[in-house]
This record gives sequence, structure tokens and C-alpha cells, in this order.
Amino acid sequence: MAAMAAFLRRPKSIPLLAATLSAGVRPRRRSRTEFRSLCNAVTLDCASPASEQAAGPSPGRKVLETFREEFEVGSRTVSIETGKIARFANGAVVIAMDDTNVLSTVASARGDGARDFLPLTVDYQEKQYAQGVIPTTFMRREGAPKERELLCGRLIDRPIRPLFPHGFYHEVQVMANVLSSDGKQDPDVMAANATSAAIMLSDIPWNGPIGVIRVGRIDGKFIFNPTMDELSLSDLNLVYACTKDRTLMIDVQAREITENDLQAGLKLAHPEVVYFIFLDFLNIKTSPNRLQSGAQAIKYIDPQIRLAEKAGKKKREYKLSMISDSALEKIRSIAEAPIEAVFTDSSYGKFERGEALDLITQTVKAKLEEDCDEDSLKVLPKAVDMVRKQIIRRRIIDKGLRVDGRKLDEVRPLYCESGIYHMLHGSSLFSRGDTQVRSFTLNSVLCTVTLGAPGDAQRLDSIVGPPTKRFMLHYTFPPFSINEVAKRGGLNRREVGHGTLAEKALLAVLPPEDDFPYTVRVNSEVMASDGSTSMATVCGGSMALMDAGIPVREHVAGVSVGLISDVDPTTGNITDYRILTDILGLEDHLGDMDFKISGTRKGITAIQLDIKPAGIPLDIICESLEPARKGRIQILNRMEEKISAPRTMGDGSTPRLATFKLNPESLRRSIGFLNFQRKRIEQETGARVSVSDGTVTIVAKTGSIMEKAQEKITFLIGREIEVGGTYKGVVSSIKEYGAFIEFNGGQQGLLHISELTHEPVSKVSDVLSVGQELSVMCIGQDLRGNMKLSLKATSPKKSSVDNHDPISAKQSVNVWASPSENVATCTENLESTDVVQGESNEIQSITDSSPAVVIRSVAECEAQEFAAGRVTQTTLRRLSRSPRPYDSSQDAGKSNLQNRQSKKEKNVSNGTKGKAGTIQGSVSHTGGEKPKPSVQAGSLKIGEKLIAKICQIRAHGLVLELSSGIRGMYKFEVNGKRDFELGKELQVRCSSFSIKGIPVFALLEN
Repeated sequence: MAAMAAFLRRPKSIPLLAATLSAGVRPRRRSRTEFRSLCNAVTLDCASPASEQAAGPSPGRKVLETFREEFEVGSRTVSIETGKIARFANGAVVIAMDDTNVLSTVASARGDGARDFLPLTVDYQEKQYAQGVIPTTFMRREGAPKERELLCGRLIDRPIRPLFPHGFYHEVQVMANVLSSDGKQDPDVMAANATSAAIMLSDIPWNGPIGVIRVGRIDGKFIFNPTMDELSLSDLNLVYACTKDRTLMIDVQAREITENDLQAGLKLAHPEVVYFIFLDFLNIKTSPNRLQSGAQAIKYIDPQIRLAEKAGKKKREYKLSMISDSALEKIRSIAEAPIEAVFTDSSYGKFERGEALDLITQTVKAKLEEDCDEDSLKVLPKAVDMVRKQIIRRRIIDKGLRVDGRKLDEVRPLYCESGIYHMLHGSSLFSRGDTQVRSFTLNSVLCTVTLGAPGDAQRLDSIVGPPTKRFMLHYTFPPFSINEVAKRGGLNRREVGHGTLAEKALLAVLPPEDDFPYTVRVNSEVMASDGSTSMATVCGGSMALMDAGIPVREHVAGVSVGLISDVDPTTGNITDYRILTDILGLEDHLGDMDFKISGTRKGITAIQLDIKPAGIPLDIICESLEPARKGRIQILNRMEEKISAPRTMGDGSTPRLATFKLNPESLRRSIGFLNFQRKRIEQETGARVSVSDGTVTIVAKTGSIMEKAQEKITFLIGREIEVGGTYKGVVSSIKEYGAFIEFNGGQQGLLHISELTHEPVSKVSDVLSVGQELSVMCIGQDLRGNMKLSLKATSPKKSSVDNHDPISAKQSVNVWASPSENVATCTENLESTDVVQGESNEIQSITDSSPAVVIRSVAECEAQEFAAGRVTQTTLRRLSRSPRPYDSSQDAGKSNLQNRQSKKEKNVSNGTKGKAGTIQGSVSHTGGEKPKPSVQAGSLKIGEKLIAKICQIRAHGLVLELSSGIRGMYKFEVNGKRDFELGKELQVRCSSFSIKGIPVFALLEN
């Protein structure tokens, strides 16, 4: 190491070493540690000034100049930043709250703006990377804008549009992108505030900034900027936009909040002088902290002003597209008188009035062409529109006269009808306006309701909010509703916005999902439009929901309120105004406000406020709530006259819905059902099937389709097997002693030969065949756990008796051997007509009250018959046959059996001879005996009549106790007596024994 260090200290050592390595001359082998030390030393010594000059200058480091403002709103910190992202945009701001970041950019075209409207476009986009997810589409990228993106774009557009100066008609585009989202905050309000800050930084003229805030209420307490979890618990979702002194936009979804509570929320979001007056009116004491928390929306405004002072651009010069005073006065002098005559005549309808105004415009145009006034011809349409606006506003403010002759707070005549199409699940027609000839101002919608399975819910790909939506309202505005020709396209922003407003209004009265699991779709088709068709959709949709049998709490109605105001041109303040109820389309076009309010008798469920001027004082908006409430009550009264309560779900064509849970075993077997079998059932039955979390849901149009689908699903996946339950099955194999049945989703059960019919069967194949479908009843399990089935239990027994043949009726005792022993069934042939008639009720009670199957061996069956004293000719013939191969263990049993047989034959010989005489003698001996008061435990026999006392009363039967302490059971008969008393004595007969040897009793008739 010392030698190497000395070598490296020489001036020419490093170049020599480099030349040696490059020439391929390998130095002597050194250890790995020495080689690493050598390399490190070479690296350090190579950093000479000459090598630095050869490498060239290192790249410089650029520092981006960024500007940032932080502030608190409610309990959360908000920051706005510019200068780091999208530096080429006219204005760009990134707003952040917690881990949610939204970028908003604005750009403006450099054209001349030669048009008569502001082409403002707002695009809001939520890409899946914001939450760390790859899109599930085929192309794995985002496609067309979703409904939520369109709604968020409208939420940004509505408050910023009125603040662009009049005459500025250059194209403006706003793009808002969600960069990251933690799922806690809804980015829509953040995007609106970022857009306001971006326009303030740009050179686009704009009378901002604005502040937008969301307000919720939980347990009566207002909260600002609530999280998504808090919104799910809130009964109010209020989005409020304003400038420092005026309101720009209101959007509300609520659960029947009162007008007073809504005003309190609005005035907390935007404090005004009237806020303190309102609190004094409600006798609410305000603390200084509460007063400071009131200015929540304004807290967004001051940071935007400070940021614009630091990094904002100078507003550019632009050319206003204004009408000259001389041209406006010339057109007014020609058109004012005929236009006022048209508006004075209230008999004009919408289209007749439009045709008359168009004729006046053509007259003015002809006059200007004669005068060769090119400047006035360019602005003719806009100038005529301004003259019409001034005439209508002056008539309403000065005289209180509306276009159609109504009072300011008068609602148009109503026509409503429900159930107009019986094939639909629910339908209604709601019309508002006069339908007489030449004077109709009609506003009409057709609403239909379609019910579906829970699996039909709409899937939402939003980065916040629930993943599905089970209530949908789709609003359609066809061009024929205003007598126009137009091409139908895809999603329309206006249709999506109006449909969502009506959906919010109706969502408050729908039943919970646990009580009503259906997916509901309301479709609103606008038939005629002259006014607010979205509020007509609320009314028609509420009636259609009741017509479909959906248990909504009460009706929801909506009405649109307008505003006509006089403004001081010098200060911009409103000097005089009038509030209009149930406005027409023309009053909406020429007015200042479209305030849509919907709700029930208890309170408000949805609100949407759109304005045209640069803000309206909040006190005027609060004043509009009372006329809207009165108009809403009038509409609700008319709707309740037609339908006041939901119809019965089973009426008409309302679909049937059935749900049932799958047990774990069935759920394990239903994997194939989820894929292939579900589609096959839907094709064969016409029902719609969905499976989710172990629950199967079936939706069918009719009851027969529902039953068919339930049978197929039960057969495929099975259900909980219950003794006494009837199941559909298929014969899988046939044996000598019975048949095996496949039922309940692939389970196997044994149908014994004795359980085929009420008549004796010699061969199973005479009754059944492989592949045959049949309904069987489960009657229990054998000792091995196999299901025991019965076919004869599903069909009634024939009780007819042939008088000419004394041996016409045969009864099979429900006792049979285990299938593994393959022995014949123990039966007794009751050959006497009297015996059949006398014993029929007892045999029926045995079938109903005792287990359908009792396991006995052959020897036990024969011993039981001898013990009961009833030896049939069939048994005697079987005993007289040739014996089986010799078995010494059976000698004792056979000798005892023969002795008892000879004794019994002697006792029977006292009766008449022959078959009939033998049977009659034995029956007279057993049928005439009286019930015994007690019996010993080992001597209880089948058929013995006893007296028992009721020991316990259970859900399905009785526990009986004999005087000797023996306990047995009695099962309640179908449609039989069930009102028993504890301790009461009953006359019973031992009908059988259970598997555990417990006696089963049957009641004797008094």
C-alpha cells in the first residue's frame, strides 16, 4: 500500500496508469481490497483543473418564480398557487385543500369578437390517475364527459358568466383538471374558486373575483366545506357563490329544510346587514366568534386579490360590440308602438306572439333598407330585442301587468293526470298553462317510471361519492316541444342539468333502500315548453312515482320565480323590482333571475338560482322564498286531487321483485350460476336476475314469470331444506326399493317405494322413469343423514270404498325398512269396510302428527304386529314360506314367534271362519278396548289407547305425559286444533315411535 501511494504521488503516475490500462497491460494480481482502494484514489486524484476544462461547463439550475397564498375557511387550510404549472396559459392556478389539488386554466382568443354573444366554454375533467386507478374502459383511457363532469362545468360557468363586461364577445375557454384527490373533499367548489383566481391573473377583462363555498348542516349546526362523509349525514348541501356584496349563484339539495333555516344558512355563508336584522327577528344572540365565522365565502376573495397584485397581468384593451345610441333610437321610434300593442293583447299565444314580433322586425328592416342605414341593419335583431325588453319591464314595474295578463303572484291553470298508460309501471301527464285556442302558454311534460333490480343501478366512475346510483331521472327536451327542427345529439348540458335538479328534488321523499330495494328510473319527455319544464318535471315525476306504487312520503312540487328590476346606471344599484311567480319563457329571457324552488309542504328539497346581471342582493333572494312557497302549496293541492297516496304494488303491470339469501353451501355451489345459469334463466323465463353478496334478486313483469324463475333458481342453487317442504326434483336413478331424486340444487334424496302412491306398488319402474320431473315432500332424514322424500304426501288420499268387494280398501302403514337391507315393506291389509271407515281418521292423524318414516327391521315389524294382535294373511304367507339359510341364532326367535302365532290363532278361532271372519274377530278385540289410565315403560305398543296429560305446549305440537311418567309427543295437524291448556287430559293412541324411541301419539275423537 505504501508503494502504491508513492507511485500515485508522482506527477506522471496517473497518465501512465491510464495508458497501461488502455493498452491492455494487466498489472500484477492484487487483492480485492487493494484494487478498490486504488480505484478510489484514482477517482479522487483525477479531479484536476485540466479534466474540468475538458468536460465543459455544468448545466445551470433554474428556479421557478411561484406565488402562493394560504388562508383558512371553516376549519381547513386552503392554498392557491401560480407560476409552477401551465406557465403558457393566460392564467393558471392550482388550489389545494388537504391532499386534493385542482388545476384551473383560462385562455382567450385574439379575434375581433364580432358576434352578439359571449362564447364561454367551461370543461371540467376528472381523470382516474387522480385517485391512483387505471380506467376500466376498453382503451384504458377517459372518454366522453360524464354527467358529473358536465354538472361541475355548469357549476363553474353559472357564477362567472354574468361578470364579463357587456360587449366583450371574445371566445373564452376554461379548463379545470383534478390533479389528485383523497376522496374527502368534493373538487367542484375548489375548481370554481381556482377558476376565479385564474381569470383574475389573466389579461381578460372581468368584474371578479368571486367566492364559492359549500355549507352543510348536521344536527342543526352549520358546517363549512364539509367532507363527503359529513355530507352523507347532512340534511343540507348548499353551494353558494357571491361577490363581496351580491349573490351570483345558489344550488341546494336538502331534506325538506324550512325557508327560515335556509335563509340562516345563506346569511352565514355571505354576511349582510340584513343578517343581523334576521337574527334579531329570530331572537338569536350572536357572539363575536360567530360573526367572524359568517364571512366564509368572502374569505376566498381577498387572497385572490393579493395573488393578482403579485402575479397578475394587465387587462388588455378590447373592442366592445355595442349598439350606438343613434341606431337604437331610430329603431325604437319605428318598432316601439307596434311591439307594445302586441304585448298589451293577452290573447296572443306563444307562437302567435312570436310571429307578430317577427313581422314587426321585417317591417323595421324594410324601412332601414330604404334609408340605406347599414349600421342600423347590423344591430337590428339585438336592438329590437332591447326594445322588447324595455317595454315588458316597464309594464310590469309601472303597471303590474304581465305578458299573459296574470297577476304577479298568480300560478297558471293546471292539468294533471296519472296512470295514462297502464302497460307502464307508472306514468303521469302534467301541464301548466291555458290551452284555449290562440291563447295557450302551455308547459307540459310526460313522466314515466320504470322499476328494476338492484343490479340495474347506474355505475358511477367519479373519484368522490358513491359508486352506484339507484334513482335516476332523465330529462329530454325534443325540438318539437318548441316547434323547431334540430338534430338530436348525445348528452346535452342543459338536459343533464335540468334532470339532475328534478332528481335532487324527488330524492328526498324516496323510501330507504332497505325498505324499497328497487332501482327506479324516471323519464321526463317535454311535450311543450313555455316556462320552467324542470319544475314541471318535478310535479309530473312525483305523480308518476305514486302511480308506480313507490311508497314516497308525500308529493313534491316546484315553481320558478323571476325578477324584473330597475337599475341606477350610475351606481349599478337596484332602485325598484318586482317578483314574478311561475314565469313564462319570455319573462325568463327578458328578466333578471330564474329562481327554481321545489319542495313539499314541510320544506325545500332543491333550489337552483341563475341570474343575468352582475349579482343580486341577498335580501331580494330571501324575499322570493315566500311567493314560491305559496305557489308550491297551490300546485300540491291540485296534484293531491288526482292522486294522494301510492297505489298498490301488485296492481297493473308493476313488476314483482323477490329476494332470498343463499346459505354458504348454496353460495359455494352457485359459482357457475353467477356466470352461465343466470343468463340461461333470463332467456328462458324473461325475468331479470342479479346476485350480490349472497343475495339473489329476481325482477319479473308478471307473477307467473316470477314463479317460473323462482322454481328454476331453487332447483339450480337450492335453499334451506325443511321437513314438510315441497321441492321440484328429477329422477336420477331407480332401484328395487325406491328411486333417488335430485333436487334443491343437486342434492340427492331417497323416494322409497312405500312413499310413491297411496296404493301398493310392486315395481318402482311402473310409476317412475329416469329423468321424470316431479314434486316431492321432505319427510325427514335417516340414520345416515340421507334425505327421505315422499310423493304420496303431495297428493290427497282417495277415500272411496267399493261396497261390492269387502277387500277393496288397502292402507299402507308408514313403516319401512332401511334401503340398505332391501326388504319388503311391512304392511297390513285391512279387508273390512267397517275397519277402513273407522280407522280412516286415525290413519290420517298418524300421517299428519307423526314422523312420516320410522326405521324398523323386518323382525321388529313382525314383532310389532304380533304385539298389537294384528297378524295379516300377508304376514302369515310370508312366514310359511321356505326358511332362509340356517342360522342357529334365529331358532329361539322363530320358536317364540311360532308359539305366539299358535296362541293367537286359537284366540282368533272364536270368531267366524275365513278371511273376513278372522279380520273381524281381531278388530272387535282391539277396537272395543277403552283407553288405559297407565302403562309400563317397556310394554307400550303401537295402537294402544291411553290417557295422557299435556305437559308442555310448543310451536309445532304438544309434549304429553302418561301417569306412569312416560313422555311422548303430538304434532299439530294442518288446519287442526291448536288451543290446548296445560294439565288437561287427552285420549290418545300410540301411532308410532321416533328414531330415538320416543312414542308419537295421535288424538282420539270424542
